[in-house]
This record gives sequence, C-alpha cells and structure tokens, in this order.
Amino acid sequence: MLRENKSRWPHRLRQVSIGMMSSLLLFTTLSIPAWADTPAETRTLTVQSGSSTASVNGTSYTIAKPIVRQGVLMVPLGVFKKAFGSEIRLEGENRVRLLQGPHTIVLVLDNRVAWIDGKKVQLPAEPTMINGTLMVPLRAVATGIGAAVSSDSGKLSISLTVKDKEDKPDQDVINNSSGKTRVGNSYYGWSINYPSWMIVGYGTDDESGTAFNDATGRYYLEVHSSTQLVELDADDLLEQLLKEMSDSGDIVLHQETITSGTASYARAITRDRDGVLWESRQYYANDKVYELFFADFEAAHYKDMDKHASLLGSFKTTYNRVDKSVKDVSTIVDGLREAGNEEYGIWLGVPAGWQMNNHDMLYGSEGEGYVSVSVTSAPTGKEGTLSAWSEQLKRWMEESFIAGSYEIKGLTSVEVSGVKGQVQEVRYTYGKQWITEYEVMVQKNGYRYYLEYAIPDDRKEKLPDLQKLLDSVEIDYEIVPSSFGRIGGEEFLIDKTQMRSKSSRAYKYGVDIPRYWQPISDQFELSPVVYGFAGGDFEISAQKDTAADFIVSSLKRYYNEVSSGSGNSIKVLGIEHITFAGVPAVSFKIHQVKKGIGFTTREIIFESGDITYTIRTQLNDANATPMQQAALERALNSFKPVE
Repeated sequence: MLRENKSRWPHRLRQVSIGMMSSLLLFTTLSIPAWADTPAETRTLTVQSGSSTASVNGTSYTIAKPIVRQGVLMVPLGVFKKAFGSEIRLEGENRVRLLQGPHTIVLVLDNRVAWIDGKKVQLPAEPTMINGTLMVPLRAVATGIGAAVSSDSGKLSISLTVKDKEDKPDQDVINNSSGKTRVGNSYYGWSINYPSWMIVGYGTDDESGTAFNDATGRYYLEVHSSTQLVELDADDLLEQLLKEMSDSGDIVLHQETITSGTASYARAITRDRDGVLWESRQYYANDKVYELFFADFEAAHYKDMDKHASLLGSFKTTYNRVDKSVKDVSTIVDGLREAGNEEYGIWLGVPAGWQMNNHDMLYGSEGEGYVSVSVTSAPTGKEGTLSAWSEQLKRWMEESFIAGSYEIKGLTSVEVSGVKGQVQEVRYTYGKQWITEYEVMVQKNGYRYYLEYAIPDDRKEKLPDLQKLLDSVEIDYEIVPSSFGRIGGEEFLIDKTQMRSKSSRAYKYGVDIPRYWQPISDQFELSPVVYGFAGGDFEISAQKDTAADFIVSSLKRYYNEVSSGSGNSIKVLGIEHITFAGVPAVSFKIHQVKKGIGFTTREIIFESGDITYTIRTQLNDANATPMQQAALERALNSFKPVE
C-alpha cells in the first residue's frame, strides 16, 4: 500500500519553455542540402575529424565538427538521419532511439551502455552533448545500423543501401522514407501530417503531450490533449488560449476563430519573451481539448507563419487505426502503456488510463489502484535475504493495521526478467473496501527491486492480473551496479521507534519526527509542515498574525454546526483545556467518517511568545495500532517552543 496517507500525482506539462527546448533540440548546427527522391541506392557519408565539412555521395554540407574523444571519432547523431534517413526518437531526458530499417539502437547520454537490436553492448565512448549537439561514436553507430565503414587518408566513409532519400527540412513534405505519411496518437485520438524533418521528441509521461523538432533546430511542435467534459465553442477556445498566452508573458500578434470546415478552432500567433514566433491552436472534440504549439525560430513577421498552414491545417481530432501509413506515437499495447526509468534500467507496462510519474516510478489513479517500483541497496548478512525481507513486510502490516483490517494470504515464487524472486499477497482495508496487494521482491547484484501492485476489489475485472503485469516488466540488472553506489533503504520498513530531531528558527520550535514518516511538506522555515504515513498524517501550522482565541472560537463554532443534526458523520469526542509544551492549550478531538473511512482528528491550539501554533494529527480507525498511536504521542510530547 502507499506508505503515505495521501497520494500525489503529477500535473501534465502544458508548454515547454525555451530553456527546456534547448535540451530537446539535439542537432542544432546542421545545414542540409535537398535530396531528390530516388529508388533504393547506396549512399556514402564521408567525415573527417576536426572538419565541419561532410559529404554524401560527393555533395558537401556543414556539420558540427567531429572530434576525437578517448581515441574514438565522435560525430553529430543527426548526420545519420540526414545521410541515410534514420529515424531518431528522444525518449526521456537522456535516452535516444535510432531506427534504420530492421535495426534499432538505443543510446543513453553519458553512458557507454547501449542496446543494438535488443542486445546490450559497451560503446567505446559515451554519447555526450557538446555545445548543444549530441555527439556519438561514429563506427559503433554506423555498424549498428548495418553500414560498412572504411578509412582513407584520415577520412572515414560510411556506406549503406537505403530505399529513399530525405527531403529538404523546411518543406512540409511527407516522410516517405519511413513509409508513414501521418503521425498521431491512437489513445488520445489525433493525427497530423508527418514531414521529413519531423523527429519525435520527448513528451509527457502519460503521452498526453508529444513534442517534435527538426534536425536543424528551426522548427518545434507540441501536441497536447486534456479531458474537457463541458463542450467549448471556438470563442471559448480562443478565450482560453489567450489567457494561456497572457500567463506566459507572450505578445499576441494575431488572433482568430475558424468555424468553417470540418472542425472549429481558435488560432493565435504570438512572440515570446525570447523573440520566437509561435502559432498556437485549440480544438474541442471527443470530450477533449487539443492544443498545438508550433515555433519557427527563423520567422520574423506573424505572416511568416502562414507558410506552415499545410502542416498545421492537416491536424485532425481523429486517428485511423486501419491506416498503416499513420505512425503511432502511443506505446499502449493490449491496454498497457510503456513506463519506466532508464536510470535504473526498469521498464514495464501500466494501465493506459493511469497517471504517470516515471521519475518516482509511481503510477495509478485515485480509487483505481496503483503500481510503484523502487530500488534500494540490500542489507548485508541475514537481514539481506528474501525471507528476511518478506518478514519485514509482514511486520509492517501488523504494526500499521489493526486486527481484522488486513490479511496475509501467502508467499509464492516468481521470476522477473530471468531472476527468481518472491511475491507476497496481502489484503487490507482502510474502512470502506478491501484492496489486494502484491509485493514483488527480487534481489540481484546487492540491490533490492521492489514492485507493489494494489488492486481494489471493485477494479479486479478491469485491471490486468499480476502475471500480465509481470510479463511486461523488463529489468537490466547491470545498470544500477554500473551507475550507483549505496542507495538508501526502504524508510517505511525501519524501526518505528526511531526519531529524528527537527527545528524551525523562523517559528521558534523543535520537534522529533518518527523516521518512518514520509515528508509531504518538510520546509521547517515555512508553514505548515506536514508528514504522512499509512492511514494518517501529522501537521504543524504556525502563525504570527492570528490569536489562539480566534482559532479556538472558530473551530468550536464550526464543529458545533457540522456535528449537530441527526445522522451526521462528525462527532465531537471532546474539547479540553490542557497544558501542552509547558503552556495553556485547547485540545479538540473529533471523529468522522468520510467516503466510508472512519478516522480521528486531534487539534491542539496554543500560543508561545508572538506565535500561535496548531498541531493536527489524523489517524484512520483501521490504522490505529498501538505502534502508530505511540509514534504520534512521541512526536507530540517532543514539541518544544524555543527562543
């Protein structure tokens, strides 16, 4: 189960800033000639260390200068797209996929580990960014896509037979070299023409936003979709679009609504703070708002954006699954979306409708279950065995849920990416419905890989079973040992009696916090400070401009109003005048039931010096074990105002 009382899901990316964009445009120094469409032919790319001139079949063009690093010739990755029509896709912040015919190469920035046609290899030098351009080892990448490499008088020649040549990047022509004429997302239901310059870039974790750029760094396009159940007309869309532009500080150069044709939409052309011209559009269809943001870094006048009308006008709020000429950027297969974190070498499939957080490897939706994945260093000695690990998890359940609120179903063997582990099945309830949780444990090379899959009873028929989820998991167990040292252990499993001291100079207090509590807002020089744990939370609020008497009278009035009347789910268990932290205080104890979950809240209000403090604790009935209650009492008793 989530080890905090409240889950926090990421918000979607609305628009990429220029600063972020510079990291997406990997190929910024390439000046490319036009290539004519021809039948299959052999192309030869020739490059030389230290020379910004390259040639393809004798035609010269300018590239970022190749360099020698660690004895290896490094070239801009973009030359493979322009010379041979290779498809380049950015995946995450530091992972790049290059596709050429039947060959696929996956590169990771600043890492010698790569994958060529699914096989893990060690590169002679790591891909790296130099002056905004991604440089890669020439020979390794060239041979990986099936090219022949030869040298003559200090020049390297790379020869490869390809079917079609690339078109000029500043023309909105169709990308015939890939066999696709359109690109889109089958899950979110949109598509657009697929020009030859278009490189699929990094998008949002849940794929609701997708970015594209070109090899020269001139063009940039984003497509977003978001749920909107209330229908919006073109005027509504324009109002919404202009507000976004205003909030981002853009200057609006042109605005209009288009109501003719198959789809109505709003259109605006703006200049951002960096002087870049953007065309933005919004459409409403399928209970969604679709947004397009297109930048031309060489456009000087708003009318210059008209030349891109054929591309932007090709956008449709539909996706034809039957049409094989449409490239699908969605990774959804059999209801599962591709997820994971390349830093840890972990990939898996999660239900398509869930919110995504690849950074923390946390996936799910409120009330619909979740998957979380973590990697930590394994303890040494007898505590580092799988059996000891499963016993820790059992003990955690016993300390976190009262009897009758949980069941431990059993332990079975499992295999994850070729490594044997075990899965513990447990069931628990916070008070309303039962949840089945699978705790998957695998150890390899001194590290623990832990996957937690929770399924509410009313979602069992709609979510994949454990085996289907595990079949989607791929773990490269060599990545963590090669990139990490010791990684902190699982905080929620540590001894619940361990405490850590915290203090606030701004609000003049000190307090001891149980180490197993997870910080939600732990900036002690700010207010409030909040910690969470299974079934509860702890909050300290400090104010310098509000008297304690005012807060107390307001709470009394509020609880009197909400607890009066028959059938009310809120009950006042007591209001007491007490001594707390050496000063007079008022303590409220309230029990209520919300969404079928019963819990008790305690609020203690008092003044010390010029500061009024409110300390609030909350604990679900199902989680009110002696261990949890004792942890709350230790934190409360440790609070001390300081001068």
